[in-house]
Amino acid sequence: MGARKKLRAEAMKEARKSVAMAKLNNCPTSPRKMRLVADMIRGVEVEKAIFMLKHSGKEASIRLEKLLLSAVNNWEQKNEGERSDAAGLYVKEIFVDSARMLKRIQPAPQGRAHRIRKRSNHVTIVVDAKTVVEEVVTESNS
Repeated sequence: MGARKKLRAEAMKEARKSVAMAKLNNCPTSPRKMRLVADMIRGVEVEKAIFMLKHSGKEASIRLEKLLLSAVNNWEQKNEGERSDAAGLYVKEIFVDSARMLKRIQPAPQGRAHRIRKRSNHVTIVVDAKTVVEEVVTESNS
């Protein structure tokens, strides 16, 4: 491996140290309904996001809450000795992709049939710790 490639790989590895992710595959909720809840917590601090999900009336918020707690747990395992409360974790990225679709048929009048598509989705959530540089930049922009 070349020197530049090795340095780049080490830099990427160091950058991934503070980031933790969790993934939920084949969740039996339509992606559109899940995106409504995902947009609600994007870029929000973890404690606030958990509170928002707990008190949301949407069914998708239950699954997202479990996923967020899993991502926080993954971050704690990656960064041993650090507490998630003191680190200032926030939801860096969250995206919802469509997954497999179950196709069913519902009988209709006059011998016809209507197709029903039961959609599902994949959710990926990335949690990161706020650094001092990010806090200074956000304060100067305000």
